[in-house]
Amino acid sequence: MSSNAASRTKDLLIDVARQLFAKIGITNTTVNDIADKSQKGRRTIYTYFRNKGDIITAVIEKELQCMLTNLKQAQTSKLRPENKLMHFIYTHLETMKEIVHRNGSLKAEFFKDISRVEKARQSLDKEEHKMLKIILDEGVRAGYFHVPSTHIAATILLGSLKGMEVPYLVGKIKTSIGDDFDQFRYTVESMLFNGLRPKRRDH
Repeated sequence: MSSNAASRTKDLLIDVARQLFAKIGITNTTVNDIADKSQKGRRTIYTYFRNKGDIITAVIEKELQCMLTNLKQAQTSKLRPENKLMHFIYTHLETMKEIVHRNGSLKAEFFKDISRVEKARQSLDKEEHKMLKIILDEGVRAGYFHVPSTHIAATILLGSLKGMEVPYLVGKIKTSIGDDFDQFRYTVESMLFNGLRPKRRDH
């Protein structure tokens, strides 16, 4: 089998597994189910994956690759640094929301295994940190940002973004255009670009 054919077969198995996980859950999905739906034998599946756990990780990694692609497009967009940073933040949150919707609700088993998701996210986190630092460095060079350490700032921003994911996804932060969403956007922009201290009054 050629490398292209092997890659297509592996992608097919991952996509079939993702659909089954989203529809009936990880626990209820067996290797036989994946073999039947993909019309591939169990032996073929074990050519690419050692066990069901490897399949789950591969599904998560493929979904996160979609997020990395979207973030890269945001990071390389032709926007001023402050607008690019906000665009990057919304791209992160909206892409995560799309991934969740594609794979069932937040209560689905796919997103219950936090340790597995976090392990699969390590590579994405490193790349996202680099992209955030690039945006911050651009802003510092252009005089839009004053940041003592863009590396530390990128770490704080990434941690904050990951912390906002669940509230954003479950509707604690409104995602539709309206007063709540505008207030969220205004608050994020204010904290990022103005800080927490009150503006100094002229005497």
